[in-house]
Amino acid sequence: MPDASALTRAESLIASIPDYPKPGIVFRDITPLLMDAAALRTVVEALVEPFAGRFDAVAGVEARGFLLAGAAAMVANVGLMPIRKAGKLPRPAARVEYDLEYGSASIEMHDDHAAGARVLLLDDVLATGGTLAAGRELLQTVGSEVVGIATLLEIDGLGGRYVLGGDVHAVFHV
Repeated sequence: MPDASALTRAESLIASIPDYPKPGIVFRDITPLLMDAAALRTVVEALVEPFAGRFDAVAGVEARGFLLAGAAAMVANVGLMPIRKAGKLPRPAARVEYDLEYGSASIEMHDDHAAGARVLLLDDVLATGGTLAAGRELLQTVGSEVVGIATLLEIDGLGGRYVLGGDVHAVFHV
């Protein structure tokens, strides 16, 4: 696990943007953290460390989850399974629809090499858990075993961890 001072420094790079995308919401902008190589490595190592040796692939949810999952796959020396928004893939194998706080959405993925894969599912933020629950369902639909879920940030008090159950790890809590 990265040392506490490196994690504190990485967390300090996450910008809070009040009233975006609508009044009352504080958006967490991870762009400054992504632009800092040392901070990015620190958080990626912290994301995968609790699951070391237990997964063959990392799945990332579009869009910011892709960024973290790609880096995590490289650090862990495993493959990457992208989970895309509906309509972005030329040959989707599976699709799951789910509810958001303000509507609904769908995600899709290919099933190439998915059957039997042990997968670590990553995203940037855990809020209510809907997107990650849909991602887990999608991975199971294509025959993968989700060994754990990791996020950069967890918004405490929204219940996402309880929706997901199982092995959930968040690097930071807000």
